[in-house]
Amino acid sequence: MNAGELRHSSNMGDMTRALNNPVFEHDGAYLYCDSAWLYEISNTMDCYGHVRIKSSDTLNLYGKFLHYDGNTKIAIVRDDVKLVDKQTTLSTNLMYFDRNTNIASYTTGGKMVNGDNILTSKRCYYYTSQKLMYFRDDVVLTNPDYKINCDTLKYNTVSRISYFLGPTILKGKDNYLYCEDGEYDRATSKSRFSINALLVDENRRLTGDSLYYNQKLKYGKAVNHVVMTDTVQDVVIKGNYAEYWRTKGYTLFTNEAVAIMGDKQDTLYLHADTLKATFDTTKNETKELFAFHNARFYRNDIQGACDSLHYSFADSLISMYRLPVIWSGKNQLTADTVRILTGKNRVRQIFMNSTAFIVSKDTTETYNQIRGKNMVGHFINNELTSIDVNGNAETVYYVREADLRLIGVNKASGSRMRLMVKDSKIERIIYFDKPTGNMFPDKDVPPEQRMLKGFNWRFTSRPLQKEDVLRNVDGKLYQEAKEKAKEAAKEPIIEPVKAPAKDESKGPVKVIKPIKDQDIK
Repeated sequence: MNAGELRHSSNMGDMTRALNNPVFEHDGAYLYCDSAWLYEISNTMDCYGHVRIKSSDTLNLYGKFLHYDGNTKIAIVRDDVKLVDKQTTLSTNLMYFDRNTNIASYTTGGKMVNGDNILTSKRCYYYTSQKLMYFRDDVVLTNPDYKINCDTLKYNTVSRISYFLGPTILKGKDNYLYCEDGEYDRATSKSRFSINALLVDENRRLTGDSLYYNQKLKYGKAVNHVVMTDTVQDVVIKGNYAEYWRTKGYTLFTNEAVAIMGDKQDTLYLHADTLKATFDTTKNETKELFAFHNARFYRNDIQGACDSLHYSFADSLISMYRLPVIWSGKNQLTADTVRILTGKNRVRQIFMNSTAFIVSKDTTETYNQIRGKNMVGHFINNELTSIDVNGNAETVYYVREADLRLIGVNKASGSRMRLMVKDSKIERIIYFDKPTGNMFPDKDVPPEQRMLKGFNWRFTSRPLQKEDVLRNVDGKLYQEAKEKAKEAAKEPIIEPVKAPAKDESKGPVKVIKPIKDQDIK
């Protein structure tokens, strides 16, 4: 001990009064103050005015009053308390410092300043040896990038990494984050969020078991049970892995990726190996959706499959590439390229370009077929009502009575025709020019003439319910669809076209006669 003046009084219980800026040393720590009382019997002391404890080369504790117990090595500092450890300052009105564990704490509210990080809380426990701070209750951390509100936070004063140990909200300039476990690195602007993790970025919400975000790169990654919701375009994309690039303007989903579009009555479910959504970086609105490889979609009134698919939100147009196929009711539609025009959750038209083909099953062994260069399907209230066939039109149709008794096989060809559809069944065929061909008795049509060129019945690939878009449809593992196909094959899938009355005097019956364009209303 060193003091300008000492006064000892045995009458007051062996108390010593130290004046004029005394200095004390105890087990490697130095205590400074304006004046102090030393209690020899209890081995304690009270210090007053400009109190300072120097515990190491970097740690200093300041205040206006100090009570120190030499037996327990616990210091209690009050009034304008500041703990300074290199670049970190911890301030409060009452602090406990245990020199046995090197833990400083407050429980009546305080503030931490570390660089441009400013944190307030009701409680704090600072493990000075590990440079770790634990903050509890009404924790608020602010810096130029974020404002963080949480219940429990662990902070490393050296690495400047914050660890979230409870419900946490991070608010940035252009996003909002929530989690119940995670960490944030102020130096690198990288963060991890787990347990009910949520990222809200203007028009989008992203959730997942774990989210990772780089504020500098505006890049996010999500793993397991990932869900992105676009509140403007009314689109939900799910998967088990996702990447989000704000500055590049796109989001990627893979690993059981599914996009859900539309309302509850006409919801479309789209799956592919990879889904990519692009958005305008200025307006932050989703522009396009790409489905790469093994794309399949399901809606109550229409289903489809292809290798790759593109959807434009601007004109509500779906484009399908590489072996596209559409199922509408009991009809299968294929072409080299298929485009579906939608709007207000409704299918309006289907454009089938190059090698267009329509197939519907007649019985377990026979198929009604229409083939042409290009086709356009027209919808009213999401129901297919007519199909225009343009160029090289051909038909193979099984004509039956009302009791399904086969009358004959109609084989015809022409340049243009229109198919009238009702209740998912082709009810009438109209030719715009004079067709060639007739209706023949079934026995007169050999097997090789019953299938048009390019025939391919792909029913086992059809999603029969929304869950089917995620299932393997290679014909080997899609057992459920196969079983349903067997059951469906027991009865005719499509009602046959009714034959007109026979007229023996005019030779073979033609199903319909050619008409002119102006006759079509």
